[in-house]
Amino acid sequence: MEGGDLELGELLAAAEAAPPGESVDVVAHDLQKRFGAERVSFLFVDLVGQRLVRLAAADADVADHDEPTDLLGSVYDSVLRSQRQHVEPDGQDGRRVITPVTNRGDCIGVLEVTLQSVDDTVLRQVRDAAHALAYIIVTDRRFTDLYHLGRRTTETSLAAEIQHQLLPSAPCCEAEQFTLAAGLVPADDIGGDTYDYTLDRDTLHLSITDAMGHDTNSALLATLLIGALRRARRSGCDALKQANHAHQALLSHSRGLATGQLLCVELDTGLCELVNAGHPRPLLLRDGTVEELKLAVNLPFGVAAPTSYRLQELHLLPGDRLVLLTDGMQERGAAAADLTSIVHETRDLHPREAVRRLTAAVLEACHGNLRDDATVLILDWHGSRRRQAEERPGPR
Repeated sequence: MEGGDLELGELLAAAEAAPPGESVDVVAHDLQKRFGAERVSFLFVDLVGQRLVRLAAADADVADHDEPTDLLGSVYDSVLRSQRQHVEPDGQDGRRVITPVTNRGDCIGVLEVTLQSVDDTVLRQVRDAAHALAYIIVTDRRFTDLYHLGRRTTETSLAAEIQHQLLPSAPCCEAEQFTLAAGLVPADDIGGDTYDYTLDRDTLHLSITDAMGHDTNSALLATLLIGALRRARRSGCDALKQANHAHQALLSHSRGLATGQLLCVELDTGLCELVNAGHPRPLLLRDGTVEELKLAVNLPFGVAAPTSYRLQELHLLPGDRLVLLTDGMQERGAAAADLTSIVHETRDLHPREAVRRLTAAVLEACHGNLRDDATVLILDWHGSRRRQAEERPGPR
């Protein structure tokens, strides 16, 4: 067996030279060359986060190449939750190594490799390969539908297609000052929910919205709303100006209404400016206590009446968890789920796992049939560690 450190430049050059749908083949050939890997597969998480779809290297002999694998309770689920590599026997002498493929907190899937011999150095370099694969996939999926097609284990309606394209490409993001994760469980008849985020040099922008109506009508209204918000945001507008742009867009081009919450968080201070346009109030977990924020509620976007949106402030503290919800998480059958208790019970979990618990509880309360989209976005605020270090008193 031949080893050697991962030549990242060489690997990335090979990935760029290959067709965009052959990322796994590039990594597989690298592992075969260096460690004699026998089978290499990438399993990626489907759209609803319940199954894994296997994408084997082109020359791999994998019997379940096209069969989705249930995620819940599987070894893959354990690897994704813990973000730790797993090694187990495979055959008489081989070892199956399963490694998370994650980019900035976004769990893309797992890399599965069969090796005849492993040691700490080999395991570390497989982790390096999985890390490189995450970046390669994030780049390559801009140029091919292969990864989008594979994530669909059920038929997708036109409304669901529109709605999905409105969401950020990654439902989770980690940075020095924060960790965030979001989840959207669509209703049987799409209900117009969206969430969005982006990170500037000094500001984190967040939004969660709910366009009124169902099916393609709500999806089209949501498209107009998100387009107006992003245009305003990318023009340098704060939360108040974004709200006004969205409101005017709906008045000018639509007869529909939408609720929403828009937040701008200063990364250096934790000061959060927000606008609440007829939307359910967020939950704040602070010092072990969960409370609903007492925010003023303005009219929804698109109400044809004199309105003035109000900019409100919240000062986030290190250790805070902010939970943004749509009404599909609270109304009708979903009301049977005790969200406040679940937020408290999951306080020590990573936001992406807390999101899974919350959406699973709502699905269970509705017996699997949602009458409205259910969306949640969780923000864990760590604060600026650099600023905290500067403010910490020195030795006397």
